[in-house]
Amino acid sequence: METLLLGLNEVGTLNVMLAIVIGALIGVTIGSIPGLEPAGVIAILLPLSFSMEPLAGVSLLLGVYGGAWYGGAIPAILMNTPGTPVAVLTTYDGYPMTLKGEGKKALSIAYTSSFVGGIISVLSLVLLAPALSQVARLFGSAEFAMLSALGMIFVVLAHRKHVVEAAMMLGLGIFLGTIGLDRSFSTQVYTFHQEWLLNGIPLVPAVIGLFAMSQAFVLLSARGNDSSVTKLEGEGLFGGFFVLMKHKITVLRSAALGVVMGLLPGVGEFGSQFFSYTLAQKFSKTPKLFGNGAPEGIIASETSNNAVTASVMIPLLAFGIPADALMAMLLAVFMVHNYVPGPTLFAERPEFISGLYISLFLMNIVVFVYLTFATKWIVNLTRIRGRFIGAFILVLGFVGSYSQNYQFSDALIALGFAVFGYILRKNDIPAVPIILGLVLGPVFLTRFRQAMGVADGDLSIFISRPISLTLFSMIVLSITVYLWSTLKAKRQISSPSMPH
Repeated sequence: METLLLGLNEVGTLNVMLAIVIGALIGVTIGSIPGLEPAGVIAILLPLSFSMEPLAGVSLLLGVYGGAWYGGAIPAILMNTPGTPVAVLTTYDGYPMTLKGEGKKALSIAYTSSFVGGIISVLSLVLLAPALSQVARLFGSAEFAMLSALGMIFVVLAHRKHVVEAAMMLGLGIFLGTIGLDRSFSTQVYTFHQEWLLNGIPLVPAVIGLFAMSQAFVLLSARGNDSSVTKLEGEGLFGGFFVLMKHKITVLRSAALGVVMGLLPGVGEFGSQFFSYTLAQKFSKTPKLFGNGAPEGIIASETSNNAVTASVMIPLLAFGIPADALMAMLLAVFMVHNYVPGPTLFAERPEFISGLYISLFLMNIVVFVYLTFATKWIVNLTRIRGRFIGAFILVLGFVGSYSQNYQFSDALIALGFAVFGYILRKNDIPAVPIILGLVLGPVFLTRFRQAMGVADGDLSIFISRPISLTLFSMIVLSITVYLWSTLKAKRQISSPSMPH
């Protein structure tokens, strides 16, 4: 109870409340504009969050993150254009409902599903993060090395159709993470005697370039990318709750899948949505309605992707291991303020942890209330020209990358990553593994080196300890399952069909 009161005291300040509200409203706005991805805007806001109080900075970024998933349903349902990448499945049943004159009903279902999924996700964070942080006390260098490796493996395998490309990008990220001054031996690594590389590749310019500025180039280069406006028709925006009550099993199953998928690095919203939608259709009494305006399809999609938003923080808070690019950005915010995720954070900063829980609850409430009453005005955001958005993001990207350290080299690094990120987008190559390689690579190498030092170079240290052995077994099992499924798929394609 005392910790809860401390958390309320933390959240009750004007700075934190403003951060929650502003972050949520920015997130909804981003999600409502097709072509504008939340990761890019979060990257631009990252330098600003460094100058804020820790809880306010984290709340701002999480508000943008959570609000964007809510807002992404608006263009997905009304225009058949997903506002965020994870709203693709929402178009399957949302847009057909709009064509039937049930646009408001579809939005109400989406908002209510997102709210329920978000609240369940926060509850999972409250329950699981402290428990897993106690498990983290049992971790040594070998365990953290294996956990980092497992996270990187999951990120690669999550890109099913682009595993080779993802592995290459992860390797590039790990390589970039080695650049700088090696403090263990006081030697320069791949700096080529350039002073601006002594501190390594800075995370913020890399993130801004890969996610924000590369998206700006896409918007600037696209032709005919101006969105149209659609009319908001149908009954009111308050009926979604009653629809969810009719499909309680679908709601709970989708939320549970979202929470579990959020724990797995690199899987996140896409994996949870796919499985939730598939299972909802499989167990539905009317499976033929899916893709033609089934409320259950919207429920499965929106509940599952919003159930990820808080559970994805559990590996970060408990172990200090980011599960995706946004968690890597949050880790940077923690480190700037000398908040080290893990068991010590729960013991030394209980007011911060409690305040974080409360701010996530409030964020979901603010977004839900705002969308319920302001949707008819938010729809007008679809009129904004894509090229104007691109030019605006590009300017903010340069300002954001320069303002962190006030070094022109950071802006040039961001530009280099932007060009590279644009090439990756055009060739459908994932960029997220680069950032996770840049963050997790040094963690793995440092912990691996420490473990080898303790064991006098004996590699058996990684299989002689129970937790480390379990994590190593998970790595081997994941790779084995992927290789087996890949070979099986190739055999099915190559084998000729038997004549009847």
